[in-house]
Amino acid sequence: MVKKILAHGYLWLLLLLLYSPIIIIMIYSFTEAKVLGNWSGFSTKLYTSLFATGTHHSLANALINTITIGIIAAAVSTLLGTITAIGAYSLRPGSRKVFSFVNNIPILNGDIIIGISLFLLFVSWGISQGYITVVLAHITFCTPYVVLSVLPRLKQMNPNIYEAALDLGATPMQALRKVIVPEILPGMISGFILAFTLSIDDFAVTVFTIGNEGLETLSTYIYSDARKGGLTPELRPLSTIIFIAVLVLLIIINRRAGKKKEA
Repeated sequence: MVKKILAHGYLWLLLLLLYSPIIIIMIYSFTEAKVLGNWSGFSTKLYTSLFATGTHHSLANALINTITIGIIAAAVSTLLGTITAIGAYSLRPGSRKVFSFVNNIPILNGDIIIGISLFLLFVSWGISQGYITVVLAHITFCTPYVVLSVLPRLKQMNPNIYEAALDLGATPMQALRKVIVPEILPGMISGFILAFTLSIDDFAVTVFTIGNEGLETLSTYIYSDARKGGLTPELRPLSTIIFIAVLVLLIIINRRAGKKKEA
């Protein structure tokens, strides 16, 4: 009984330590105070100011760039990662181990190493850095995570259903689209969400590939804002909205997964 109480207490303490900074930001997003920790009364002015036309043009542009880059990078990396995972699954066990080792290298490598490597690559090829190079960089480091999300689904799949579809007259493309893709779709969705989250969260790779054309993402905007001596107060409601949106998305996905298991 005592061990159970201690285990539950430790769990709740750990959750409190993890989520207390987010809770504090959410609380202080409902006050006009420019400095975090200075409560000046309940107000939704920061939220109205965040969405006011032209008030924070650079922050709005940074948010739009972050979302569009994340969606493009997640979509392309999901497509490439799925195709790569299907190809890797058909390899012999020895070759598959070698592939898994090579696929894990970008994941285990530090972001700063990937960022510097891509920066030198783009410079050596004479590619001007900007929106396209950031998208390419995000696709590069997101694809291995998609492969890791899709491969377990392929291993859980009955290996005979693809052959059965071919025997029943389906073409390889039809068998892929109507048999394999529905089986690995949960892994593809998980890979897409993971890639999108990694893209939004990234700073090290982005700062090395963003160039000097004035392009900004949320991470680079926050970094440059912090270097000026403080953070824009509207970042607090923006962080709250992003957190709630991700939380709602996770709840929906988990409920759908639970209903499928019950069915």
